[in-house]
Amino acid sequence: MDRLAAQLGIGRRVGLGWPLLLSGIAAAASVALLGISGWFLTGATIAGAGGMAAVTAFNYLLPSAAIRALAIARTAARYGERLTSHGAALTAMAGLRTRLFGTLAAADPRKVPDLASGEASTRLIDDITAIEDLVVRRSALPGALFGGVVATGCIALSGSRAAVAFVVLAGVGLMVGAALARRVSTGPARAAAQARGRVRDRYVELAAARPEIIAYGLADRVETALAGDLAALDAAQCALARGEAALNALVTVWSAVLAVMMLLLADKGPALAALAALAAFAGSEALAARVRSALREAVVAAGLARVAALATIAPQPTPQSGVPALPLHIGGLDLAPGARLVVTGASGSGKTSLLETLAGLRSAPLDLRVGEMQVARADGATLAAQFALAPQSAQLIAGTIGDNLRLARPGVDATAMWSALEVVRLADRVRTMPGGLDCPIGEGGGTLSGGEQKRLSLARALLANRPWLVADEPSEGLDPVTEAELVARLDAWLTQTGTGLILVSHRPAPRALCDRTLALTPLP
Repeated sequence: MDRLAAQLGIGRRVGLGWPLLLSGIAAAASVALLGISGWFLTGATIAGAGGMAAVTAFNYLLPSAAIRALAIARTAARYGERLTSHGAALTAMAGLRTRLFGTLAAADPRKVPDLASGEASTRLIDDITAIEDLVVRRSALPGALFGGVVATGCIALSGSRAAVAFVVLAGVGLMVGAALARRVSTGPARAAAQARGRVRDRYVELAAARPEIIAYGLADRVETALAGDLAALDAAQCALARGEAALNALVTVWSAVLAVMMLLLADKGPALAALAALAAFAGSEALAARVRSALREAVVAAGLARVAALATIAPQPTPQSGVPALPLHIGGLDLAPGARLVVTGASGSGKTSLLETLAGLRSAPLDLRVGEMQVARADGATLAAQFALAPQSAQLIAGTIGDNLRLARPGVDATAMWSALEVVRLADRVRTMPGGLDCPIGEGGGTLSGGEQKRLSLARALLANRPWLVADEPSEGLDPVTEAELVARLDAWLTQTGTGLILVSHRPAPRALCDRTLALTPLP
């Protein structure tokens, strides 16, 4: 796990010194407190039975003061350990989600794992939350060992046999307990993570189909479809809970057995025997903290492995604007910079696949070159610098209209945004919305119609300032008048900027923008 943690950058510049120190102090104080309390109570009882002279001679002030001091030290150390370890965990996690999400979002889609949205959110949310335990629980083993050492020292006061027995039994119990913890948690932890990802995928898919579910009364079928994945998730979580409960029961029995063994083996009097028994109980509890932390290691290890897979994705350079236009070769046609091509063909002939391949979103076996390089061999940054994609399904983010337009490139100002909105004939509509460019919209486009969402996506592509505009059905959903105005303004913009156009459209008006045609036939 340490290797994966280092790969993610967890632990670098994270202060674990104080959590480790305070954990050791808390464990030592707990052991000493319980041991001295046992010695004090037993000694006081023996003194009381010995008469007034023994009571008078018994010094109760120093043990009482020590017990109070140890109680204060234990409470303060535990609070400090919690505070500093969680602070270290938050420091370790700070920026990790943002960094990994940025890497995943900007990476070449052809070279990254094909993650559904539910699985991606599981990795970026649940798995990273589980990884926090890696830092929070780092102090468990040193604290347990320190507590065991203090317990051994206290037990040694009652005799060497008891001390040796404690070291042997505690060490064996620690190793066996940790092994059992990993055994009972590894499988259920993996199953729970997989089931959680499937459930989230289903939720995302069903949320997108909510209107159809309501319209056709499919709620019962939806519940049935979710039942299997939810049952698998519940079963995995129950298995984890049962394993944890069984292990806690074994730890309690183990601690009691150690305490009894110390009573039987102590040979320096009842007071020191009581000290040894209670010190063994407290020491075994400190060591048991390590066993309990092993229960979480399977969850943490699985989360680390899944998140580390994201960290191996090669960073993608930010696409550059204003780069020189490269000529294209598409399906046997050579296109100079600024050329306009319409791709036609029946549904299923691969028109959208061609556009997405040019934009670097997929690897389709097509005859495509950018400059002298095959598109399949070109890196994502090169393709992104050449092509601005206006897809058939407009993808908007939750934010404002301006936020969606600023995604095009850094430094986009309001003047450029209004100009792009004018080209796509959306400026008047945005001016009537509350806040204009600052009007909030959701992922589904808010109050924007389907055609308006497509035009907003098209405006974003214009703002990207790339040599080639790749547009998939840009006028879909528009009435003839609006479509004619959009085509006229887009024609003027393409001429003014010298931008080339690769177009897919079933409608005759946008096709008039292009003077060359590539007809695709469906694959057999």
